[in-house]
Formats: sequence, C-alpha cells, structure tokens
Amino acid sequence: MDEAYMIPTSVKEVENLGWDYIDVILFSGDAFIDHPSFGTAVIARYLQKHGYRVAVVPQPNWRDDLRDFRKLGRPRLYFGVNSGAMDSMVNHYTASKRLRSNDAYTPMGKAGARPDYATSVYTKILKRLYPDVPVVIGGIEASLRRLTHYDYWQDSLQPSILVSSGADYLSYGMGERTMLELTRAIESGRNVSDIRKIPQLAFFMTGRSRQKDAAVLHSFEECLRDKAAFARNFHEIETAANMMNPPVIIEPCHDGYVRVNPPYPPATEAEMDSFWDLPFTKLPHPRYKGKHIPAYEMIKFSINTHRGCFGGCNFCTIAAHQGKFIQSRSEKSILGEIGRLKSLPGFAGNISDVGAPTANMYGMRGRDTGLCAVCRRKSCLFPSVCRNLDRSHARLLSLYKSISALKGIRHFYIGSGIRYDLFLDEKGFVDETSYPYFRELVTEHTSGILKVAPEHTEDKVLKLMAKPSFRLFVRLRAEFDAIVRRTGKHCLLIPYFISGHPGCGMAEMKRLSENPALRGIHTEQVQDFTPTPMTVSSVMFYTGLDPHTMQPVFVERDTERKRKQKSFFFIKK
Repeated sequence: MDEAYMIPTSVKEVENLGWDYIDVILFSGDAFIDHPSFGTAVIARYLQKHGYRVAVVPQPNWRDDLRDFRKLGRPRLYFGVNSGAMDSMVNHYTASKRLRSNDAYTPMGKAGARPDYATSVYTKILKRLYPDVPVVIGGIEASLRRLTHYDYWQDSLQPSILVSSGADYLSYGMGERTMLELTRAIESGRNVSDIRKIPQLAFFMTGRSRQKDAAVLHSFEECLRDKAAFARNFHEIETAANMMNPPVIIEPCHDGYVRVNPPYPPATEAEMDSFWDLPFTKLPHPRYKGKHIPAYEMIKFSINTHRGCFGGCNFCTIAAHQGKFIQSRSEKSILGEIGRLKSLPGFAGNISDVGAPTANMYGMRGRDTGLCAVCRRKSCLFPSVCRNLDRSHARLLSLYKSISALKGIRHFYIGSGIRYDLFLDEKGFVDETSYPYFRELVTEHTSGILKVAPEHTEDKVLKLMAKPSFRLFVRLRAEFDAIVRRTGKHCLLIPYFISGHPGCGMAEMKRLSENPALRGIHTEQVQDFTPTPMTVSSVMFYTGLDPHTMQPVFVERDTERKRKQKSFFFIKK
C-alpha cells in the first residue's frame, strides 16, 4: 500500500483501507490537516512510518450521544488526545475574557467546534466509555498544564491536567520519540514500572514518591495556601526546563503525586529530518471538500527549519514546550520539502515563510557544547548575550542562497519572528555575517513590512519581560532606514508592543506612546497581555511576585483598566 494514503477519520475510510483493527486513535480539537505544522499529523505519520495503524477523530461532538467517540470503536493500544495547535482557552477567549467569534482551525473559521478545556473533556468521555483503554494526552494544552498552573479564565490555581482529566500518561513537548517508545512499550506488554521510565513522560501516582535525586516541589495544596510557594515551584520548574540534563520532578497532589520525567536530549539533525521527511499530503483531509480553513491558508506554503528558542522571554511558552536548545533540520531535508511544494495545488513559486519560533536561530548553538550541558541559564540573550553563543548567520545565509537557486521558486519570505539582538547590539552589527543577513532580510525576504517585537520602551517593564533595552530598537531603526535609503526598497518597519504586562501601568504606557523614537512609523500593533499557563509572566500576574527574585511586582488585574492601557496608546497616536 502507498504509505502516502490519507490518515482515516471515519469507519468507511478504515474499511476502504482493509483494516480489521486500529492501533491508535487520536482525538483532536482541530480540523485534521495532514501538514507538518500540525502536531496531530506529525504523530500520526511518525507512528505510521514505524508500522502502526493510526486513525484520527477531528473535532468530535461532545454534546450529543457521543457517537464520534464510539464510531471507530476500541483501539488495539490506546487513545491519544490533544486540544489542537492552541490551548483551547486561548483559542476561545480574548485577553478581556470575551468569547471569540471565530476559530482559525475549523472549516470556514466557525466557532464552537471544540469545548473549553478540550483535552480534559475528551479524556473524561473516553475514560467513561472505555475505562480499560489507556488515554495519552499531549499537545500544547497538556504540555503547559503538566504541573500546578494558574488558569486566567478561572482566576485560580489548578492542579496538573493529569489530575483534572484522569489521563493515564502525558507526553509533553515535541512528542515523536516519546510517543513511539510508549506505543512500542504498550504493544509489547512492558510492565507499568518500566513504562514509567520513558523520557518526556508524565503521570500521576497515588502514595508517596521514593524517587531519589528528584526535584520535589511544594504540593498543590501548599500552593493554594501560599502564593510564594507557587512562585518558588515555578522557578524550579523553569530551571529544569532549560537544563540539558534536568532531574525528575515530583509534585505532591491530593493522595499522590505527579511525576515528570526528564526530556529526551535535543534531537539530532538526522532525527529532525526523520520527523519531517514523512509522506505528508500537506492538504486538509478530503472530508472538508475544499472548505476554507484559515490556519491552513496561513501556513500551507511555509517551511519549518528548526525547533526551540533560547530567547527566554518571560511571557512566552516556546522553550517550555519545544526546549531552549536549537534543533535544526539539514539543508537537504529543507530543500527536499521545498521541492515537493511544486506539486501542491495553487503553488505559484512563492513560499510564505522559511522560519520557526525565531527564524534567525537556525543552526545556532554554543561554541563549547560542554558548557551548554551544565548551563542553568534560562536565556542565552538576557540579561546579556552569552559569551559561548555562536551568533553567526553564515549557515542561514547559505540556506537562503540554496533556496534561491531552486528552479521554480520565485520568492520566499521570512514571516516568523526574528531576534535582532542576534545580529545587532548598541554599538552596531556583531560580526561579518550580521549586516549581510539584515540587508538580505529587508531587501529580499520581506513583503513590504518587517515586523519586530521590542514589546515595550520602558526598561523597568522590559526587565520583567526579559527583553533587551529599547535602545537596541532605536539602533535597529537607524540601520533599517539606512538600508531602505541606499537600496530604494519600499519597506515599513512595524514594532509590536504588549500592554498590561506585570510592571506596566498607565504611566508606562503613556511614556511608550510618547517615545520620540516611534515618530514617523506605524505603531498600531499592541496586544493586551494574556496570562497563559507555564510562563514567568503569568506567575507574576497571579502572585504579584517575580519568581526569580521573590520581589513584589505591580500587576494590573482589572480588565477595564487593562483595556484602557491598550486604548490609551491609540488615543495618544
């Protein structure tokens, strides 16, 4: 059978494949799109590559007689569950807790196709219908709620999603290796104590932990009583998440504890290639009959070059989910994927994005990896750039040159975010590759607008965000204007800002809006801060403490005053 067959989503499709059983059934809050930008497709294709029969139930109806949860029956091994590419609460609600009117991951952008807290809702249904079948949860919602976390929408601390959902296992982070090992373990009938040693796996156990050399956190109950205990917990969790060789994490809760096993080592280049060099059709499932799916339209002609981010912004979850260490694909794998774009319907030779969480971190690493192995820094860039970090853009420029030489590629853009402190400091460009990279970015790979994210102008707020001084943006603007002037390129520089972040009040937003360095450029892009699980900023928002220093932090929690912070900026403009 051609391994590029579309993953089945219905009984008829399973029958057409001639299957008399299914190994793994995945339930997802998103429409099913067979594209490497969507985790459900990646796990399905990766398990398929290793000989397993995988089916997907996208956006099951949880409000009727639950026929979507019954239609494919019982899998041979286990159910997998995720909320989709986003936390379901971030997907559903604005920063002011208003219900969104659309959902980019649903056909025609229709809202209401998934429940609040989708991972828990789906899991509880499956455990009720099939109590003896293991349920494994994963994806961004499960990953970032793996331990006690602040839930902005309930305005309260919540226990690990393992506790609230009743799931048997949680695969956190990027889960290809974990899910393959777990699948093999369940298939071979390995005993539970052996399965519970698999890296990057979390689970709940009753009783007391006897694990030696573990990082034991304050219990969920202690965190409920004492916000400082929650802040200290998070500091421990964050430190572990940014280490190459972290310990086991134990968090007592109720009559037992949550155990989080250390992750796999950062994926090698060969492993990264194996995750992408799979027979993706790169199309939505035929069940949607060509209906417009907004999220797919945004990424269908895009290319991912790597994973991870060592920027360490306090409001960001990338490192908590993908890891701090950059894991890059080979040029051959990237160029091969680009070559296959030509067979996609509607492709006219233009690639919308060649990037990743931070586009210009491709291939970057420490010069001495031995130092990285023992490093406990959260960020390689803040409060100062690590001396061991190799910031050369040579490999990235070489990749760009190779892409430009491909026949049939008219243009490619960098739509992902960049870190300008990787090629610029307040004195100027940092090495011989920096100016050539920035010049090429502006003149060749920007479709009229270069978006960057200084996030704020005030040092007090920027420090709490773990972002560099605004003076660096001022230098960037000067260099940008010089390139535009010399080349005649028509291009705008658009800075992004955050209002309502811990440490930011109306006085700080007033100074931001009146900053003279912003005169003459478009500054409409202001986002109200939303506290999301497993970020430093959300811990500050809930506790009023900086978990790194345990010092008090001003927090604007009133929704109306937060709205005024954002609107004040536009009024002043």
